[in-house]
Amino acid sequence: MKFRRSMVKYALKHGVTKTAIKYNTYRQYVYRWLRRYDGSLESLRNKSRRPKHHPKAHTAAELKLIQDMRRRNPEAGLVVFWVKLRQRGYSRSITGLYRTLKRIGMTPVKPPNPKYVPKLYEQMLYPGQRIQIDVKFVPSACLTGEAKGKRFYQYTAIDKFSRWRYVEAFEEHSTYSSIIFLVHLIQAFPMPIECVQTDNGPRIH
Repeated sequence: MKFRRSMVKYALKHGVTKTAIKYNTYRQYVYRWLRRYDGSLESLRNKSRRPKHHPKAHTAAELKLIQDMRRRNPEAGLVVFWVKLRQRGYSRSITGLYRTLKRIGMTPVKPPNPKYVPKLYEQMLYPGQRIQIDVKFVPSACLTGEAKGKRFYQYTAIDKFSRWRYVEAFEEHSTYSSIIFLVHLIQAFPMPIECVQTDNGPRIH
């Protein structure tokens, strides 16, 4: 800006041609800043070339729809809010909606995460009240002797009160193997079994 002021003042005193030669520029460049110069340094600042109106900009009706819907749905997330707008004739992309919300100061509200409520541990009162059964594949590295090279599934039952444990292995994980293990468990446990619970599954009474 100071360079242009110096150039303009020189042009006003010595003419455009001599100024273009002295400042190593074009006559049109000198004329442009002479037209803009009003005596202040600020008049020689570069003007923004950003267009005043974008052909794809949201219309006034679309902006009103967005503002009205945001007032009615202040906690709606971006996707839910966009779907609600689409149901009312909004045709813009979700990306365009996000940029517009950000520009007008109505950024999408992130829905709060549901509050985690820890599940209270149910204390068992007597042996056999609940027995947990888990089934796991036995890694081949754990097999030796005659069992080496075969596939085994380990069934484990644990009494939740006494921590009493019963373990048995089967060559297949099937309904038949599960029934046999349950029969053997009932025979081995010294007390009546009231409830059996499987891997993250339902309880069987």
